[in-house]
Amino acid sequence: MSVDALALTLGDPRGIGPEIVSRAVRLWRETEEGTPLDLIAVGPDGYDPDFGRYEAVASFDGSEASAGSVAASSIERAVALALDGTVAGVVTAPIHKPALRSAGLSDPGHTEMLQRLTGSPEVGMLMAAEKTNFGAPLRVLLATTHVALRRVPDLLDQALLVSQGKLLNASLVAGWNIATPRIALCSVNPHASDEGLFGTEESRVFAPAIEELRDSGVEAEGPIPADTVFSRALKGEFDAVIAPYHDVGMAPFKTVTFGKGVNVTLGLPFVRTSPDHGTAFDLVGTGRADPSSMVEAIRMASHLVKNRFDTLATRI
Repeated sequence: MSVDALALTLGDPRGIGPEIVSRAVRLWRETEEGTPLDLIAVGPDGYDPDFGRYEAVASFDGSEASAGSVAASSIERAVALALDGTVAGVVTAPIHKPALRSAGLSDPGHTEMLQRLTGSPEVGMLMAAEKTNFGAPLRVLLATTHVALRRVPDLLDQALLVSQGKLLNASLVAGWNIATPRIALCSVNPHASDEGLFGTEESRVFAPAIEELRDSGVEAEGPIPADTVFSRALKGEFDAVIAPYHDVGMAPFKTVTFGKGVNVTLGLPFVRTSPDHGTAFDLVGTGRADPSSMVEAIRMASHLVKNRFDTLATRI
């Protein structure tokens, strides 16, 4: 495997993906001069990058269905490059979920598509920023991802919290070199249910899950109310937080990290990162699209690849 190579998908061709990829690569090379990194861009015909190698996967005819098809084909090709060892990681530009549906795909997002394409038994959606508006890092794992809020209580069970906790713990050790990660579990109900006044999930699901995690050697704490757990993490009490559903984790994360945050998929056989924003159709061609998060995604992918390779080498 080439530990100094990454595949960069351009995302939805109607969005800011192609633009921010080019700008991010230029910024990366200006700020990380001397860091060897082979970058392979993957996207539609007709794109002419000013860096490295380019692989065209399909033509784009301007329709939403075509946009979804091109975006999906780009992801499939990048995954193939990672699985055959050409690259050690994949950095993905934003896709448009309705376009995926128009193209006939049922995957609700990148995370689920990557799990399907790799056959990974379990994946995790980790939002990570090594620098925030408060200075301290913030890492938030979403226990449930792209699902309606009404489905969350049915999906949250002890087995899910335990498996996600173990996956997060192992990833922090291997990718971030944190010897004993401190993990907080964010409650699902207000005030962690106030001893059952606002629900039973904290006592019925979270408490036994935390006990099981601790018994397995994971330093887990909680359940901690959402209105305090993230500020405590930003003060350095925890290395990561497990959020029970998408918005309770994403709202504080983006508030304190926008432009610095990175989406990291845990559990894949290769490193995958992505910026923390969407396609931003309204910014295309205006010159106002900010490539900062894409730069961070490239930087984190390079960092995680090196750490994963070094960790693997020490075990051989």
